[in-house]
Amino acid sequence: MEFKFFYHFGKYVLMLKGMFTKPENMRMYWKEFMQQCNDIGVGSTGIVFIISLFMGGVTTLQTAYQLVSPIIPKATIAQVVRDTIILEFAPTLTCVILAGVVGSKIASELGNMRVSEQIDAQEIMGINTKGYLLMPKILAALITIPCLVMIAGFLGIWGGKAAGVMAGIISNEEYTQGLRQEFKAYNVFFALSKSFTFAFIISSVPAYYGYNVQGGALEIGKAGTTAVVVSCVLILFADYALTAILL
Repeated sequence: MEFKFFYHFGKYVLMLKGMFTKPENMRMYWKEFMQQCNDIGVGSTGIVFIISLFMGGVTTLQTAYQLVSPIIPKATIAQVVRDTIILEFAPTLTCVILAGVVGSKIASELGNMRVSEQIDAQEIMGINTKGYLLMPKILAALITIPCLVMIAGFLGIWGGKAAGVMAGIISNEEYTQGLRQEFKAYNVFFALSKSFTFAFIISSVPAYYGYNVQGGALEIGKAGTTAVVVSCVLILFADYALTAILL
């Protein structure tokens, strides 16, 4: 088990090292980068939009259900929802979902290219496939996923407000007051730090499993499943580690 871990970890590090070479054709690399930004960022906006709204609404309703004491002001509901979404739900839950959506796509795409020998053909032509196929995906994820996390945070807070007002739990003024009180800008920095870390995991781990697929269609499916599972586990582990270090 330990040997297998160090074997995969070593290949993973060597894969990352192989990406850092001078591009053969910058225009081709730029085109691939923009395509990945569209696939990873724009393609995931819909699911992030839906998840964030319901995430904020459910958080508001459950927080109001717990805070039943008349001594606690209702503005505290908005404060709890704000900090919960910014610190945990927006970066972590969103990235876990993206690990399944984006990670499986990256692993299956690269796995299919490996099985159909497209990667071998590019290497014969002298193209650094690690730099051309992997680097644009990782860079696109590092740019677009933090943006999706910020969108998720905003929509989650707004969805919590909408759910609270429509349910008659809290007024618009009380919710706005709760959002403003005791706000710490460091929480936003913490959330972005987690989003960059998770974005790297979401893009690089599935890229490793997809790039190193051996076999046929069955192995592509196994690689996609393994990539998603490992990415989710690493996201949760990194979430705990970053929380212990930065907070």
